[in-house]
Amino acid sequence: MTDIRPKPHLSGIQLQALREDLQEQLERRNRQLLGLQAEAQDGTGADGTWQELVVSMTAADRAVAELTRALERLEDGAYGRCAHCEAGIPFERLKIRPLARYCVACQRLHEAA
Repeated sequence: MTDIRPKPHLSGIQLQALREDLQEQLERRNRQLLGLQAEAQDGTGADGTWQELVVSMTAADRAVAELTRALERLEDGAYGRCAHCEAGIPFERLKIRPLARYCVACQRLHEAA
């Protein structure tokens, strides 16, 4: 059976650097989420910070999910490819925005829609 996935456009060193960055961010967000959950369990929910706490927990949970999906794409070989046109996303863009799923041109189209 032939593998029809495009060849990686990123070097092994680049992929490892991105993997380490994603894993570090995931660990940081998981710690943040655990801290927020502990704070929620300790709190009474009576003050105005309860709503802020829920918003922060939701954002942290979403970030954990996005980082997990990015690491899964990295393992599957789909990371670093545009989700729309499948062009390679430059390493420089991924270094700045490791969760980028679109090349710059497709990102502009996606935002305009």
